[in-house]
Amino acid sequence: MTIGKKHLPAVAAVIAISLAALAGAQISTTNHDLGFKDTPMLPGLPFHVHDPDRPHPKVVTPSPLPGGPPSDAIVLFDGKDLSKWMAHHSSITRGGGSGDPEWKLENGYVEVVPGTGDLATREKFGDIQLHVEWAAPAEVRGNSQARGNSGVLLMGRYEIQVLDSYDNPTYADGQAGAIYGQWPPLVNPTRKPGEWQAYDILFEAPRFTDNKLVKPAYFTVFLNGVMIHNHQPSMGPMVYRQVAHYEPQPPEDSLVLQNHNSRDRFRNIWVRRLAGYDQPESK
Repeated sequence: MTIGKKHLPAVAAVIAISLAALAGAQISTTNHDLGFKDTPMLPGLPFHVHDPDRPHPKVVTPSPLPGGPPSDAIVLFDGKDLSKWMAHHSSITRGGGSGDPEWKLENGYVEVVPGTGDLATREKFGDIQLHVEWAAPAEVRGNSQARGNSGVLLMGRYEIQVLDSYDNPTYADGQAGAIYGQWPPLVNPTRKPGEWQAYDILFEAPRFTDNKLVKPAYFTVFLNGVMIHNHQPSMGPMVYRQVAHYEPQPPEDSLVLQNHNSRDRFRNIWVRRLAGYDQPESK
């Protein structure tokens, strides 16, 4: 059959429709389980929305026990030995001498021994997730800052206060969970003296450029599962009865447990180094 010139536009339209249908059929059979390349670019990022080339997060196995270390954690104290710690003899917790730990190691925990100095990690850290459990003495002695006083100092400088704050009035920025001398906790979820308490701390180290502060340290803190600080900036390193201020410091430093001559106990201490999004997937 001969197609006249007057029929050519109609034939072309039929062919175009047929090709579009075929293309649609091919698209519909493409597997998009891993993403799309025909989507818009995400602002400020080299990836499309749902980009199949975006790195997948590495797999981390959580602990089978609540509060236990996940598979990528650095276990600093598992109740058995203090090999990852050293004594730190300095009233300021940094810049002093060091030696073997002298705290009392018991079955599953370590107890402060008055007059023996702080404990400092041999390894140094910057941005971390920290889990640490502690208990103030069950026998109540003294009041205010004289009851179960200790501290967890990130980078040996930035203190989250440890204190028996169960029915124990003291100044608000010095009670358990306070960013000491700066910010009280949002609430007071402490348990009774002698009972185990748990801190989960997200700490972002300060940043300096040419010895000038460009970003302060930040704390997000949970005490016994209750949020008590929400990405709160620190005014600077811990200081007593003064206003904190920043000075240039190394990008990483030791985690310190403070010896304030109260027989507090610590157990189950682990950290995870923090990094940003889109890190290469570990093979």
